[in-house]
Amino acid sequence: MENRVEQLRKARGLNQEEFARAIRVSRQTVSSIENGKYNPSLELAFTISDFFGLPIEEIFIHERSSSDEKE
Repeated sequence: MENRVEQLRKARGLNQEEFARAIRVSRQTVSSIENGKYNPSLELAFTISDFFGLPIEEIFIHERSSSDEKE
């Protein structure tokens, strides 16, 4: 799943540590989310969504694989 977390965080002028403190996770978790190595739980996705004031679907982009699409 792709996401816009890094872009949105930087637009707010926050480093990873500041953002992590604001959403109560580790800096490593923020880094992993931004690098696409970790998909956040639904609860964390809502926390991030609330922080940025945006709907989840504007932050996290689900990429459909060809097997997901109906033929």
